[in-house]
Amino acid sequence: METRRTTRALATEAVHAGRDDLAGLGLHAPPIDLSTTYPSYDSRAEAARIDAFATTGADPDGPPVYGRLGNPTVARFETALARLEGTESAVAFASGMAALSAVLLVRGSMGLRHVVAVRPLYGCSDHLLTAGLLGSEVTWTDPAGVADALRPDTGLVLVESPANPTLAEIDLRAVAHACGSVPLLVDNTFATPVLQRPAEQGARLVLHSATKYLGGHGDVLAGVVACDEEFAGRLRQVRFATGGVLHPLAGYLLLRGLSTLPVRVRAASASAAELAGRLTADPRVARVHYPRIGGAMVSFEVHGDPHEVIAGVRLITPAVSLGSVDSLIQHPASISHRIVDADDRRDAGVSDRLLRLSVGLEDVEDLWADLDAALGERAGTPAHPEALAQG
Repeated sequence: METRRTTRALATEAVHAGRDDLAGLGLHAPPIDLSTTYPSYDSRAEAARIDAFATTGADPDGPPVYGRLGNPTVARFETALARLEGTESAVAFASGMAALSAVLLVRGSMGLRHVVAVRPLYGCSDHLLTAGLLGSEVTWTDPAGVADALRPDTGLVLVESPANPTLAEIDLRAVAHACGSVPLLVDNTFATPVLQRPAEQGARLVLHSATKYLGGHGDVLAGVVACDEEFAGRLRQVRFATGGVLHPLAGYLLLRGLSTLPVRVRAASASAAELAGRLTADPRVARVHYPRIGGAMVSFEVHGDPHEVIAGVRLITPAVSLGSVDSLIQHPASISHRIVDADDRRDAGVSDRLLRLSVGLEDVEDLWADLDAALGERAGTPAHPEALAQG
């Protein structure tokens, strides 16, 4: 008898994970379950299942109960994302910030409200921690200072690599070792599991703003945490109590987005690397940030007015967010990181002349023509190109 492979490549998992049962159901495309509630004629058994969920947070056995507790379509996406990240489970939320908030609430409920974090982070993540909106207290440090920043009440270490928007990279394995028994949460939004799987390097929690590359088409808002089943149970309990659930249609779109994730990330990354090289050689550009790990994000600082570049693009869309099939550009100091204190922002490398480019799937020559025109005339521009900044 033929022996089949028990492990599958990432590209194969991206297409098939969360869909393995479809052929047996006589289906090809996954169904969308839009129900908010589900019938049950055995109220005693229903009570027992709800009690079990309240105890462990595990998905109830049998048919669904209520949309806020779980949804079959969303569960397919969660299964697929966990497979791609190499974790036991994943829990989806209405947005990336809802996902991060749930993690903080889980740890805070255990009396572990202190967070150690490394800048830069996404601006709203930074603000959530700094403002203490969920009762957390944060200590900001560099990667080398993580171990010294830990306290008895530290519940979480939070890093983002490559970081938003400077694309700075962190040695995740070294940070995970420094964390000891404290869970390390890695925001993997920029890299995606195509380029790195933080759980393999010691992270207990992997966060995605699924709005970005996982969805991939700019038409879905979502967040997800990939983790072990024990932590997933607590996240489900918080999601049920707070209501930060993902709509089933969003779950369907995310599952569909995962099927092309490896192809999209690799194609966009190739264009991004080419653009990073051209920007590095351009005298109108002072500095380029492109990570060693690769990816579809490029940040660069201009000698001139960055707002003029934003106003000058025609093919590239000047808009927040990233990870879509079309290219987007924005000025972090004005938008995504505006909410961060100006001095903290600059100390983290987010200068007022920095632009963040999310490279999409357009032809690279068309993208370069648009950037070239938006950067303005070359004549009279200071000739001061620097070496490509690796991370």
